[in-house]
Amino acid sequence: MIAPMVSVPAAVLAAPVITDEAPKIDYWQLSPMLVIFAAGVIGVLVEALAPKERRRPIQLSLTMASVLGAFVLAVLLIGQIPAGEAGTTVALGSVAVDRVSLFLQGTILVLAFISLLLIAENRHSEAAFAAQAAAVPGSEEERGHILAGSRHTEVYPLVLFALLGMLLFTAANDFLTLFVALEVMSLPLYLMCGLARTRRLFSQEAAVKYFLLGAYSSAFFLFGIALVYGYAGAVNFAEVHAAIEAGGADVFADPKAAQPLLLLGIALIGVGLFFKVGAVPFHNWKPDVYQGAPTPITALMASCTLVAAFGALLRVFLVAFGASVEQWRPMLWVVAILTMVLAAVIAVTQRDIKRLLAYSSVVHAGFVLTAVVAASDEGTAGAMFYLAAYGFTTIGAFAVVTLVRTHENGPEAGELTQWAGLGRTAPLLAGSLALFLLAFAGIPLTSGFIGKFAVFQAAMAGGATPLVVIGVLSSAVTAFFYVRIIVLMFFAEPATEGPTVIRAGAFTGAAITIGVAATFLLGVFPTPLLNHLYPKEGADTGTAVQTMAQASGFTR
Repeated sequence: MIAPMVSVPAAVLAAPVITDEAPKIDYWQLSPMLVIFAAGVIGVLVEALAPKERRRPIQLSLTMASVLGAFVLAVLLIGQIPAGEAGTTVALGSVAVDRVSLFLQGTILVLAFISLLLIAENRHSEAAFAAQAAAVPGSEEERGHILAGSRHTEVYPLVLFALLGMLLFTAANDFLTLFVALEVMSLPLYLMCGLARTRRLFSQEAAVKYFLLGAYSSAFFLFGIALVYGYAGAVNFAEVHAAIEAGGADVFADPKAAQPLLLLGIALIGVGLFFKVGAVPFHNWKPDVYQGAPTPITALMASCTLVAAFGALLRVFLVAFGASVEQWRPMLWVVAILTMVLAAVIAVTQRDIKRLLAYSSVVHAGFVLTAVVAASDEGTAGAMFYLAAYGFTTIGAFAVVTLVRTHENGPEAGELTQWAGLGRTAPLLAGSLALFLLAFAGIPLTSGFIGKFAVFQAAMAGGATPLVVIGVLSSAVTAFFYVRIIVLMFFAEPATEGPTVIRAGAFTGAAITIGVAATFLLGVFPTPLLNHLYPKEGADTGTAVQTMAQASGFTR
């Protein structure tokens, strides 16, 4: 009996292409990431081979030189992109090299260098990190390592590997590369969060919470990728975009039947990205981790990780899912509103300075989400400016936190009541923190005001005026607890047993100075940076989705 003829798509019958030619990769286009990767590998070898007393200077020099070198290469690459051209994709189309990715990578590298100043600070052989993380807190083994002056110099290669993941996260052009970048970025951060010198158990608890929540988030993210692949038959962003425009892959006879796969995939991928930006209701890790982690690592996460996460979020939603804006925009509306409102209300009740800054970071993530909702060139430019300005400010704020202690050689003074009268005992330090808080509140003549104006203007132009109104009201609520800290520092009577302000080292002083200068200059004279971010007036840029795709070097 002869079986009936069945129509089989040509794509199924086509034999796989087999080649013995090596893929052609333009390593120059990947040079910033390759420099960071090479430095990280060399750092591991230094830990294994170099004498203990020489590891710190070698690691510090290697790490800072590699970050500076990668930044120079990123600047050279962005300067080589011809005017009017989008950019390119490399590594078989898995990595995008364009103005957006290079600007975000340059921002991450600058912020990482400033964070390294805090990480490298070493007063009287005392660093922010445990002498030996593997030792049980309070044990004789730990005491012996402290007396012996043991140091955690492996934190430097860990920072480099986390930085490599961040750089790739902003430039990934397909979902598999994006997932690999997510894990490369996250795993070193899980480790570094548990390395605090003081309050060891609290630090380890924060690391475990971050790891467990991050693992769940990664699982949702990977499941979402699988669903999108089932819908589009591809993981490349350009191919996913084309599949959405066509109503799904060729295997679906009815486009409506495939729609649930796409919507559920977008939602699950959104969970993974919202976790990294700390948006409500996926923000629960931030307060505990920010409070328990070593403060220099908190500064690194609050600045660089946020830039990397939003870079990935912009690329995924405006490029891969750019043809389905109307489907995912309501979800972003809900997340942005919850993030701004709930975080602002909860922040008012906080009594610990690092937890308060953690909820402040959540609120700022909501502000940036308003620019993503706009789905426009102006929204993308506003988000990039906001992330850069916020990064300088937040590192400066955490640098100030490292200097206020409960007593000489004691832990950091976390309780807000301990900061009373700080403006009288350390006016320059309190004045610097006051400037950073005013920038967080969006007061004019600070970078925060320009950043909020940029994202809110883009949201209004995109028809999200109600979202802007909620953002302004949330900003007013946040201004309350920022001003409360300023009043506490300058107008409250200092406590009898007030905190001790230790003298800033050269590295910490440089980090605070850079933060103050950037916060002021970007608030008074932001034009040079904005001119490079916003599209030229009168240029034919097309729709928002087309513009983002062209600006990212994607061909369809």
